[in-house]
Amino acid sequence: MPRYTVHVRGEWLAVPCQDTQLTVGWLGREAVRRYIKNKPDNGGFGSVDDVYFLVRRCKGLGLLDNGDRLEVALEDNEFVEVVIEGDAMSPDFIPSQPEGVYLYSKYREPEKYIDLDGDSLTTEDLVNLGKGHYKIKLTPTAEKRVQKSREVIDSIIKEKTVVYGITTGFGKFARTVIPINKLQELQVNLVRSHSSGVGKPLIPERCRMLLALRINVLAKGYSGISLETLKQVIEMFNASCLPYVPEKGTVGASGDLAPLSHLALGLIGEGKMWSPKSGWADAKYVLEAHGLKPVILKPKEGLALINGTQMITSLGCEAVERASAIARQADIVAALTLEVLKGTTKAFDTDIHALRPHRGQIEVAFRFRSLLDSDHHPSEIAESHRFCDRVQDAYTLRCCPQVHGVVNDTIAFVKNIITIELNSATDNPMVFANRGETISGGNFHGEYPAKALDYLAIGIHELAAISERRIERLCNPSLSELPAFLVAEGGLNSGFMIAHCTAAALVSENKALCHPSSVDSLSTSAATEDHVSMGGWAARKALRVIEHVEQVLAIELLAACQGIEFLRPLKTTTPLEKVYDLVRSVVRFGK
Repeated sequence: MPRYTVHVRGEWLAVPCQDTQLTVGWLGREAVRRYIKNKPDNGGFGSVDDVYFLVRRCKGLGLLDNGDRLEVALEDNEFVEVVIEGDAMSPDFIPSQPEGVYLYSKYREPEKYIDLDGDSLTTEDLVNLGKGHYKIKLTPTAEKRVQKSREVIDSIIKEKTVVYGITTGFGKFARTVIPINKLQELQVNLVRSHSSGVGKPLIPERCRMLLALRINVLAKGYSGISLETLKQVIEMFNASCLPYVPEKGTVGASGDLAPLSHLALGLIGEGKMWSPKSGWADAKYVLEAHGLKPVILKPKEGLALINGTQMITSLGCEAVERASAIARQADIVAALTLEVLKGTTKAFDTDIHALRPHRGQIEVAFRFRSLLDSDHHPSEIAESHRFCDRVQDAYTLRCCPQVHGVVNDTIAFVKNIITIELNSATDNPMVFANRGETISGGNFHGEYPAKALDYLAIGIHELAAISERRIERLCNPSLSELPAFLVAEGGLNSGFMIAHCTAAALVSENKALCHPSSVDSLSTSAATEDHVSMGGWAARKALRVIEHVEQVLAIELLAACQGIEFLRPLKTTTPLEKVYDLVRSVVRFGK
């Protein structure tokens, strides 16, 4: 018998259907009838006949015609939403789909796999897992390590040994011994009580990265999780069943407890969960729709799922990859601006940079030489001012290798720390199968990625700071020898006047965001956790800083392409003309 899961005013209802010849309108009315029946006040309605509604699919949010037959309009076990006319959305309402739903409506289940062993995951791999390009499977070596680790836990339980987090409470309750018959309940209670985060849920890409990274850490074989449970978690990842994980609530030691607990809560079939098929729904319904069963936690497994730095590190991984991309793009944008402002290439001479051989500086100077006027790529614009009387350019042009260069070196430094963190065991206690024992330590402390991501924010911000000054030079006629604000009919048209203001606002906001979060610490858990990293905020604000850098450089790119129009018919180098053509394929010249 077909069954549909229907969302009505924040509640999910399972509605069986004996006859698929029935219509979408029938499904909506039946769902509203059940909703009213479950409410003491009938949900504020006299009867079903008083309710006017629309029905839409959760996948893609497409509206359905109430007259269409169910067998034509919907698949078996599909998720739909009844939108009641006149409803005001409550502030705590979870929409059936996250922002950018149009991206997820095109989701296709990947066919390729990445083998995880806990030792070799890269930042590029994790970002691709987040984008849904791959499924996950364990290597045979990882499976054996996980099994041996679990044998240690089973032995501890059999021998009734007192071990933190396995047969005791947590944090301040570490000295409270738990009876054997309560050990499973202990793990469920841990997950429920620690699911205390707030804020918007992670978008699917970030939740996918978080789940994939936790799987990778568990695959190392130092957490004590059973292979059966780990494979269940992998099945959920591969089906893109993603728990509701609020972005705020971690202090970054003892690991990212709140967000990882929300992650685990969905895995055990509680709380909310999202999939491309269902949108947001109760986790138990989403798992059932994909033919999956909730995890039943064994002793130690709740702790194994929630103890670690994976929230900080997965967001940091995205930050590093986006920073790497925008740093390369910044060199191209700055080179185009230099051409428009009729700058010289002499400052990028190989011999100058050989005398100060920072790797990033040398790379940026090489990139500028590759893009600007040369025998290989001559520039008509450069030739037009070859014999001008200008001796040297402003720092924002001349010093790009030095300023952009240290950003590149910063990214490389941070990427190294994040890559080590991706493949590190960050549990407590650690389970050492080769020694047959568990040891309590502090690998869960997020200071490493927290400090690194604060440094990344400070470094990458400089790309926006120097870009904003170049935008000023482009817009200022006394500095650019171009029309004011890059518009021919000044006054009638304000040109890039306020675009520059936007860049200035973003740069100013970044200055506040670059204050390191990891210099702060607040004692928690009754002074048991008396020093924390605040790495969650370090990661989130690093991403905000990077987003602002992307936006400022986009404004500079548009301004540079606008400026080059006033130098026509002269052309720049072939590589930069291709950049100009790419921009003009989506943004026309503003007259």
